[in-house]
Amino acid sequence: MFLLPTFATTPFNAALMSSNAVLALEDGSVFRGRAFGATVTVAGEAVFNTSMTGYQEILTDPSYHGQIVTLTFPEIGNYGVNAADGEADSPKCVGLVVRKTSPVASNWRATLSLGEYLEKYQLPGIEGVDTRAITKKLRVHGVMKACLSTEIGMSDAEALRRAREWTGVAGRDFVREVTGCGATSLAPGAPVAPFTVPGTALAQNAIPSPRPAYRIAAYDFGAKASIFKRLRHTGFDVRVFSAETPAAEIKQYNPDGVFLSNGPGDPAALVYAHKAVRELIADGYPIFGICLGHQIIAHAIGASTYKLKFGHRGGNQPVKNLETDLVSITAQNHGFAASAETLEKAGAVVTEINLNDGTVAGLRLRDKAVFSVQYHPEAGPGPNDAVSLFEKFYQMVDAHKRAAAA
Repeated sequence: MFLLPTFATTPFNAALMSSNAVLALEDGSVFRGRAFGATVTVAGEAVFNTSMTGYQEILTDPSYHGQIVTLTFPEIGNYGVNAADGEADSPKCVGLVVRKTSPVASNWRATLSLGEYLEKYQLPGIEGVDTRAITKKLRVHGVMKACLSTEIGMSDAEALRRAREWTGVAGRDFVREVTGCGATSLAPGAPVAPFTVPGTALAQNAIPSPRPAYRIAAYDFGAKASIFKRLRHTGFDVRVFSAETPAAEIKQYNPDGVFLSNGPGDPAALVYAHKAVRELIADGYPIFGICLGHQIIAHAIGASTYKLKFGHRGGNQPVKNLETDLVSITAQNHGFAASAETLEKAGAVVTEINLNDGTVAGLRLRDKAVFSVQYHPEAGPGPNDAVSLFEKFYQMVDAHKRAAAA
């Protein structure tokens, strides 16, 4: 029997379609468009993402906490939103800016349209604005404080005032607002709680491994669900710890290795994380860090980070490994970078660079089993070029265990 595809449509709402939405940037730029999602006013850091797909994963990535995201792809929402693809249990950015929303969400897994999803979680969206102009402005002048309002009657002047009064990202600890509470056991092959819906692809794709299930202590600085899925798929027995967990508690768990996740905000503000990772490095644990975890390693060894002009956000970032000459296309989402000069002074080796601007994209320590990358090898969303790094971590832990037993 032939089955017609499922279509999820947003009910027509004349009041919503006629309402005005406004996006104001701190430099005085104001963009007027149509509101969708929730009727609310928010302030945050205006950034842009160049990915062509994966808007649900982008919305739910905790690294976007405190940010208003502009998507450069012209039409968003055509496959709707489903229960399995979120990287967290709810959206973590504070607002969404698009050129056009699709009037129809067509996908057999879709349960909500994009507008319904934003409304459910009280996030505002604006469409009908020139996203090319917004992106160019942020590239030329850098990311900016912004206000997005879908409330009727919000004036340009009031929106601009709220944008300029927002506190900004630099120096702020956003991690405490997105990290988990306490530790969670995740055996290899087990579903990802609390994000998995029984019977979905996310539950089915977690494949048990016949190899030794090494115990990993995973710091959750704002981790994406895909990361733990990849770790378990590789063969790790993962236990997740909140960001403020001291090194003593990690050592009491006695893991075979330590993983440092992605997350939002300024890495320099996370003094408690620097201290814990510094102790764990000194004690010889194999460590793998990605994105914010990479920056925390830099601070832990005495190097520094700095804020990028407009950051790297998208699934098309070319990275070159300086030790193998291999070039990978990677998914990235960060607004800070580690200083190459201070890393080298601290005894680290810069292993990878971003080919767009030459910034540090990877490091390793000379005398410790520690390495990290500035991108997202779990690819949620994005290319799978760098997924082998999880296997590299497994082999590092395996070698460390064998050496200890010899």
